[in-house]
Amino acid sequence: MMKFSRFLVAMAVLTLGVSHAAEVTVAVAANFTAPMQKIAKAFAQDTGHKATLAFGATGKFYAQIKNGAPFQVLLAADHETPARLEKEGFSVAGTRFTYATGRLALWSAQPGMVDGKGDVLRTRIDGKIALADPQLAPYGAAAIETVTQLGLLQRLQPRFVQGESIAQAYQFVATGNAPLGFVALSQVLVDGRMAKGSAWVVPASLHAPILQDAVVLNPGKDNHAAMALTRYLRGGKARAIILSYGYEF
Repeated sequence: MMKFSRFLVAMAVLTLGVSHAAEVTVAVAANFTAPMQKIAKAFAQDTGHKATLAFGATGKFYAQIKNGAPFQVLLAADHETPARLEKEGFSVAGTRFTYATGRLALWSAQPGMVDGKGDVLRTRIDGKIALADPQLAPYGAAAIETVTQLGLLQRLQPRFVQGESIAQAYQFVATGNAPLGFVALSQVLVDGRMAKGSAWVVPASLHAPILQDAVVLNPGKDNHAAMALTRYLRGGKARAIILSYGYEF
């Protein structure tokens, strides 16, 4: 009888967990694609909730959200956009927080092309240099800040080819259409190691901090999965994944 009672309790708990499982639609900055895919999988396993992900440029997501896109959580590539959405009444007050600090890298798919100090920018300027549109993507803005600080903007600007997101900038380099490009460090790391090619991790002192904020948007106000995801992002398992892709806190 005692064993049967324990079984009923266990089934009740399981049923309760399933009945509260929900789905959340998340707009994710392109630089955070790989870590968020891993986090979403772990989130589903640990909570039963499902995160449906859309990836793109933060600037484009801002315009879509203001035009009624039904995203419930935004993981931006900056802190300004979530703050603006909060001020303009498009997000839930008090839910905004920094989930990661991004790092910029100058990368080539070719081993040995990029040196550890970024001197390639001064000595080898043949071919295009890819970067994300600085008007839409914070990593693109950080790239412009970097070359400006180095005194190289005027010299290099004619070589720039812009993608609308950091994902497109990465593709320009990965496919060989540009020999060099400014990308998110997270795009070229796998488990903390360079996946391929060569890179210079841009010193954080050369550009403003890339603080990446998350916020619950108005459509997610009463969604249990939306709130659960923001808590999960601050937990140990998610933070370990984030660190493994070169982000900082």
